[in-house]
Amino acid sequence: MSLTEPAEVFDAGRFAQFALELHDAAGVDETLEAVVQFALHAADCTHAGVALIARGGRAEVGAVTDPVVETLYRFQIDAGEGPLLTALSGRTVTVHDVAADDRWPCWQPAAVNAGIGSALHVPMKVNGQTTGVLSLYHAEPNAFTVDDEAIAHILARHASVAVATARHEVDLAQAVDARKLVGQAMGILMERFDLDGDQAFAVLRRYSQDTNTKLRDVAQQLIETRKLPR
Repeated sequence: MSLTEPAEVFDAGRFAQFALELHDAAGVDETLEAVVQFALHAADCTHAGVALIARGGRAEVGAVTDPVVETLYRFQIDAGEGPLLTALSGRTVTVHDVAADDRWPCWQPAAVNAGIGSALHVPMKVNGQTTGVLSLYHAEPNAFTVDDEAIAHILARHASVAVATARHEVDLAQAVDARKLVGQAMGILMERFDLDGDQAFAVLRRYSQDTNTKLRDVAQQLIETRKLPR
């Protein structure tokens, strides 16, 4: 970048490149890793992380740039307290000075002992629903400027869409895989017991319900063992 090039042009170019990298990421894990690594360079932070809301509503660690972030994430998830969990409710949380902020009395000493001076947690939302949180940490208090917060919000929006897309693609792939397995299992039953397609599927579904096993897993077991679950 030349000395006369406006900073906002450079930033726009960086985010455009980031969006392309997210689009090209191979899966959810790769997408999350790209998010946290970009955060280190785009915002003034020491560490970065992403936590996601898993099925069932429980928070889970998505990606981190340093083990200390995962430690703090897991501490909050287990303790049921902390700025991460507050941000998961849908609002941005800024901790300007960890040592002086007593809103989370269990989390505060853990963060101080971990060498965290300030923290910023920005919700990741899709269609108004919070799906995760982007977290930025700095060793110094009062480290995050208004510009850093703006960058974090833009990054969180990009990350929200990219993660949702990656998750959708994974779900589609799993659904296609499940249909293939069920089709193979139905073929085995049709050949062995002279059943038609509807009858073979009814057998698989009954075994799935009776054994409280996913239909996909019943089909997988039949294909591998040539036997239905007991």
